[in-house]
Amino acid sequence: MQLWYWPDLPGRGEFVRLFMEAAEIDYVDLAREQDADAMVEDLFGRTGMRPFAPPYLVDGEVVIGQTALILLYLSDKEGIGSGDLATDLQLMQLQMDISDLVEEVHSVHHPIAHDLYYADQMDAAFQRAETIRANRIPKYLLHFENALAGNGGPFMLGGQFSHVDTSLFQVMEGLDYAFPNYMKTLQGQFPYLEALQASVPEIESLAPYLASERRIDFNEDGIFRHYEELDEA
Repeated sequence: MQLWYWPDLPGRGEFVRLFMEAAEIDYVDLAREQDADAMVEDLFGRTGMRPFAPPYLVDGEVVIGQTALILLYLSDKEGIGSGDLATDLQLMQLQMDISDLVEEVHSVHHPIAHDLYYADQMDAAFQRAETIRANRIPKYLLHFENALAGNGGPFMLGGQFSHVDTSLFQVMEGLDYAFPNYMKTLQGQFPYLEALQASVPEIESLAPYLASERRIDFNEDGIFRHYEELDEA
């Protein structure tokens, strides 16, 4: 399989990488082996119902974009799910909720327009950060906490990890990076999420990746960015 995503930032591609590593799926991270220009050339060289933007996955004749859809495809192909359609759809529902949260986090530092620099929209970003800290992050985390509690944890399906678990791990790590002071105030309020965050790195197949240089650090070019002025306890 071939994964195309920007080579220098974790972004949405990291959600796919984490699951593929945990599921021991062989893949080539093509833009990291080549470069971003090669990815752009590949993407815009495609016609018809091509992906809108990276990440996208190429598996033979199958070419699909959108993080949640890629993860659904991989889960189904590799048989890593519940085996029950209704439950697998609920997992996809949660994955799409994660996508919504990721977009809201991105809008903190780009509240007006994606093509404007953060410095050009700092006043709006400060207001947006207040809202997401006070209302949106707690609302999402409670939603995921309640879902985890349903099966007793540490994962959504109990003892078996799914794409939702590796994605929630990335969300929690990202929030800790972007809002370290704020997230410290929430410690102990979401015990199931905290247990998941501690359990995902213990997945035997995932641990080597997390410890390797292939795991890209969070940075100020990605979705989860740390700006001290946006992180108030």
